[in-house]
Amino acid sequence: MNSASNTRWGILLLVLILAVGTAGYVLIEGWPIFDAFWMALITITTVGYGEVHPLSPAGRLFSALLIVGGVGGALYTLNGIVQYVVEGQMKGTFGRRRMQERINQLKDHYILCGYGRVGQEIAALFQGEGVPFLVVESDEGAVALATKDGRLYLQGDAAQDAVLQAAGIERARCLVAAVGGDADNTFITLTARGLNPRLFVVARGDGPGAEGKLRRAGADRVILPHSLGGRRMAMLALHPTVVDFIDTITMSLGQEWRVEDLAVPASSPLAGLTLAEGQKALGGVMVVAVKKGEGQLLPNPPAETRLEAGDKLVMLGSKEQFRALEASLTGGRRVP
Repeated sequence: MNSASNTRWGILLLVLILAVGTAGYVLIEGWPIFDAFWMALITITTVGYGEVHPLSPAGRLFSALLIVGGVGGALYTLNGIVQYVVEGQMKGTFGRRRMQERINQLKDHYILCGYGRVGQEIAALFQGEGVPFLVVESDEGAVALATKDGRLYLQGDAAQDAVLQAAGIERARCLVAAVGGDADNTFITLTARGLNPRLFVVARGDGPGAEGKLRRAGADRVILPHSLGGRRMAMLALHPTVVDFIDTITMSLGQEWRVEDLAVPASSPLAGLTLAEGQKALGGVMVVAVKKGEGQLLPNPPAETRLEAGDKLVMLGSKEQFRALEASLTGGRRVP
């Protein structure tokens, strides 16, 4: 039986003893109910007040038995309460320690700041893709929801250096600033960029001018949910089949076909080859666009396009093809 059950049973036992004591004084001494209740209460608690009325020998014997039973019940209840409090503190301490140990083991992970409606959607997609991530959240309600959803989380203000360092930002691949306010996302972006200049940062913006401020703060990409939602609604009205196709290959988890991006490192066998020459190494995936370093994006690149270190390929293929390609070309490491 756990400490919570012990506490509940102890309280019920005390209530039962108090009820028996009250009834006993009413039946034995013929006292009014309130006087009997008061006598039973001071007897069980051993506070030392005087007797309400003179007791008969039978009443004194009953009081002796009531003291023994009441003290025993009180000690049992007190033990359950202490055990419950201590266990709760220990569970909280060890739970946080285990959580931090799991966070310390993360590498090339994603840090999701904020677990509101947007953050929950992001977390669901991360989980579906099987990428390592943790949630950083300061709101108690959101933390409770993250716990319920089984997320790895860290409670604290993501704009604080110590919190992001505890989240392993030096080892992280990407940070997503998805809290509710532009000011908070700007501070989070500034802090993250200062702690890890190589980090890929995606930030959410809502108000006018938010994109420029977040870019200046160091965000690599800025998402404006209202603008994005409006464009999507317009596209659904104008080109619903196109949107359905894009959703299928980019957002439907578990689908056979998908679009992914892959960087070409200097050690890659693709570096220096044209697309035509690299077809065998690509393993059957279709290259639909090439981004030349930090320059322009080339859609539908011709077969003679020469790949160089630092290029990023946007490709269409199956999940299995992409996993095999990443393992053979980059050691399994994806680049955002």
